[in-house]
Amino acid sequence: METTDFIDTLARDGQLLADAAEKAGADAPVPTCPEWRVRDLLVHTGQVHRWAAKFVATAAQEKVAPPEGPQPPDEALADWLREGCRELVATLRAAPADLSCWTFLPAPSALGFWARRQAHETAIHRADAEAALGTGITPSAPAFAVDGIDELLIGLVPRGLEALRTDTPRTLHIRTTGEAIGAWTVHLSDAPLRVERTEGVPATEVPASDCLIEGPAPELYLALWNRRPLDDLTVAGDTATARLWRERFII
Repeated sequence: METTDFIDTLARDGQLLADAAEKAGADAPVPTCPEWRVRDLLVHTGQVHRWAAKFVATAAQEKVAPPEGPQPPDEALADWLREGCRELVATLRAAPADLSCWTFLPAPSALGFWARRQAHETAIHRADAEAALGTGITPSAPAFAVDGIDELLIGLVPRGLEALRTDTPRTLHIRTTGEAIGAWTVHLSDAPLRVERTEGVPATEVPASDCLIEGPAPELYLALWNRRPLDDLTVAGDTATARLWRERFII
């Protein structure tokens, strides 16, 4: 996907998030984040958007904490989220292609990193807002969902997620079905988690797996983020490995 695609998706999902949250109400529980109410979701996402925009706008080279401080009253939170998302989108669109600033995952460019990361951050929290509203979750585009699974497995999960370590080594194969294809093999053990991309790898070279989880990319994307049940997907082999992910994945 191109950087412009990520920015366009961010703009769309930011609006959908605000709309769903506004309809649900600030005090509505968020079933996909059990400790949160909608106000917590809006405050978190609004702060993250402003945090990301600051790195891009100022070309900051050092990490700083997301902004804190007085937040708008409940009735103004959705508009506050919209304002911050518009600011982030405009900042990304205006940034130079050779932007240099702090990032926390390998990426072809700093601009590409922030556009991608904020698009997926917003897509997952848009799903949270829609879950709070209870009218169904809008599926992401399949190619975007495959990219999100890849970012999660290759970029985010291996970053010191101690909870996914296990005394018994296990191998989990994750594969999308449908129009957008991706495949990954996750090696779980008492060492840091290791992930390989296995799409296009000859079957004879793909490591044997204890468990397979597969399904259409938009559904698999949400399930791996624990935003929908694994029951909606195909789970084959050692289902305890799938449950391990479900029970211990927190990011």
